[in-house]
This record gives sequence, C-alpha cells and structure tokens, in this order.
Amino acid sequence: MSNRLRLAIQSSGRLSEATTDLLSACGIKASKPDRKLRVVAEHFDLEVLFVRDDDIPGYVADGVADAGIVGENVVLEKARDVQVLDQLGFAKCRLSLAVQKSHPYESLEDLNGLHFATSYPVLLGRYFEEKGVDASIHQISGSVEIAPGIGLADGICDIVSSGSTLISNGLKEVDVVLRSEAVLIAGAELEPEKSALLDRLRFRIQSVQRASNHRYILMNVPNESIDEVSGILPGMRAPTVMPLAEEGWSSVHSVIPENSFWDVIDSLKDAGAEGMLVVPIEKLVL
Repeated sequence: MSNRLRLAIQSSGRLSEATTDLLSACGIKASKPDRKLRVVAEHFDLEVLFVRDDDIPGYVADGVADAGIVGENVVLEKARDVQVLDQLGFAKCRLSLAVQKSHPYESLEDLNGLHFATSYPVLLGRYFEEKGVDASIHQISGSVEIAPGIGLADGICDIVSSGSTLISNGLKEVDVVLRSEAVLIAGAELEPEKSALLDRLRFRIQSVQRASNHRYILMNVPNESIDEVSGILPGMRAPTVMPLAEEGWSSVHSVIPENSFWDVIDSLKDAGAEGMLVVPIEKLVL
C-alpha cells in the first residue's frame, strides 16, 4: 500500500476549483487531468481522488481515502464515521427552506401541512422535528428548485449561495436550516505515517488561512509615539522598529487581523502614524 496521504476532493465545480487553489497555495500541485480520477500531487506525498462530493464522507469512513475536503452540509447529511478537523473558510453557503412567492409566510407554523422536496432529507427531517413543524419530505436528487413549479412539492430545502436561482424559479427563501462551508475531514484512525502527513498538510493549510485573514503594515512613526503605536498594534509578538534616515522618525512594521483592520488604522493615525503601506500576506507561519 502506498505511503502517500490519499485525499478525496470534489471532481468538478466551484468547491473543486477552490480546493485545488488551496492546495496550490500550500505548494502542492494537483490539477485534474482529462478523464482521470486520480493523480499523484507534486511537491508533497499526496494522492488526490476526484470524486462526487456526496461520496467523499463514505470514501473517508471506509478507508478508501485518508482525508477529504467537502461541504459540511454533505458531512452532516451522510452522517458517516469521520472527524471534522478544520473549517476552511471557502464554499460558504446555506441550506434554506423556500416556498412559492405567492405562499403567505410569517412563521414556521405556516409550513405545517406542506410538502417539501430536498436532497437533504436527514438534515431537513431533523430540523422539522426540532422546530415542531408537521411537513412531509420528498427526497429527490438534482434540480430541486423546479419541484414547486411542476407540482411535485409546495416548497424546497436546498443549498443557496446568492439566491438568484430561487428568484428565477419564482421562489422565496423563508428560513435557514444550516450554514455550511468547506471542511477537512479524516478517518477515525490513521496509521502514524499517514497521520504525520496529514498534520503537515494541516499546518500548510492553516498558514495559508492565517495569511488570508491578516495584512502586513508598514508606517512612519515619530519616535516619541512608538510606545503608543506599539500598544495599539495587535502584532504577532511585538512590532519591528527601524530608524529612518530622517532623525526623530522610525519605520514600524507589524501584522493586523483583517477583521479589526480599519479600527486599528484609525487609532494609528490618531497616534501620529503616517505614510502607512498595507500589503497582503502570502503565508503566515507561526
């Protein structure tokens, strides 16, 4: 048996593209060749399986693959024995209930007695049970959004990104069942060598994720304001301070989280920082 880590990913679509982009950012080349469902990656001991997203939890649970990248909604629907290791921050979507625009809706009680079509009967059934909704479920695969228009159902439960597909089919979103994004999953038990490879892969992924959530900032600061500026900066440890050619000034370098970026910038300006240059970070290794 190969000592390479075997990773199952979606064979086509946005999740597949985002996953191969992530691997590329991790220094791993694993592009899907024509009509091939398996490829040995370059620059890492990894073999990639290109499969249907619905099959990924089963491949991992059965040991065909050591790990997988798939939507969390699929993992929860399939309910296979896998570990969810990391949320990956891309392919975000929601599993939502939608009914025809003409149907009156004010609360979940208005769904009682209706018939819903979905590819997610487990998640929808659990949701209806938790919320006390008395509605029936019809499982279908693909083209769920047309079910109300052809008289197959009163409403649907399906994955929504922008909502444009619902609108084009005369539907309105009325409630969110689940919010989802891509996750990294693994089997319940891995051989030590495979586990070590997976840890190395996770380290690379986490370094790329941290980089995408931070910005590198350089600024000119009067020497008398360095302590105040340093107190504002939420750096990794402490900012880098280097004297400028102009006496009395220094160049201060640090890293700022994206979610607090503008608040920090405003405080830095008030503290006397000037000439701020902000650049993206490719990798952030701790």
